[in-house]
Amino acid sequence: MDNLFDRPGETAWCPGCGNFGLRKIMLSALADLGLKQEDVVFVSGIGQAAKAPQYYNANYFNGLHGRALPAATGIKAANPGLKVIVESGDGDMYGEGGNHFLHAMRRNPDITVIVHDNMIYGLTKGQASPTTPLGIKTPIQVEGVFETPINPLALAVSMDASFVARGSVGEAELTKEIIKKAVNHRGFALVDVFQACVSFNKVNTHKWFKEHTYKLDESHNPYDRQAAFKKALESDPMPLGIIYVNDKKTVFEENLRAYREDKTPLFKRRIRPDTVEGLLKEKV
Repeated sequence: MDNLFDRPGETAWCPGCGNFGLRKIMLSALADLGLKQEDVVFVSGIGQAAKAPQYYNANYFNGLHGRALPAATGIKAANPGLKVIVESGDGDMYGEGGNHFLHAMRRNPDITVIVHDNMIYGLTKGQASPTTPLGIKTPIQVEGVFETPINPLALAVSMDASFVARGSVGEAELTKEIIKKAVNHRGFALVDVFQACVSFNKVNTHKWFKEHTYKLDESHNPYDRQAAFKKALESDPMPLGIIYVNDKKTVFEENLRAYREDKTPLFKRRIRPDTVEGLLKEKV
């Protein structure tokens, strides 16, 4: 059976790029979830990973560098019935979008955030990203990276994000199941996915990720925040799986004044000229 979300055609990715593997995993997850095209919206920023939504047969919003999360939050607020999935890279999400990343976790919109984490900037030809390990040499960091890399999982747990997980293209079945749970989770769900940039990162390769990660076993309790933070800090090997879950009572869009008395989605409401005029004349 054909996948409704599959859009055949050329891509701008290099042969062997980990983006292909993650696209395949995402398509499989969407098929398992049985979602309809009209019920899903992808959102991204700028970068090779951020091109991913263009290669699905689905609605998408491709925005500015680092600005995927506010757009996704607004889309979800306007139509809470949608499954809103953000796909972007580690540079776009944790670098240019780092401030939005922090505040999206605070707000807790019901969106899923899939980060293609290859520990490098791919679109702009291989300078260090916020997750590039110490010491790695790049065309820009010719003497090696000396800035402390971001640990997105530890940061997310410290911010009490409602769902925090890590996958890897090298563990396709595990990553697919994680993404399915993230999409069905009610609240802000982060899935950081390891995948290799074969053109510009010759250190953190497909083989490297395989050798420096391990799968969490059933003994890990993702509802134990202290245990989750401890797991998030592990660096070699790094854990794959669901790190932390906090089933919060409410999500961002439910707390908006617009939905306190009227649950009708904003996109279905008629614009009343008299109301708009009243707002414009209202004294602050």
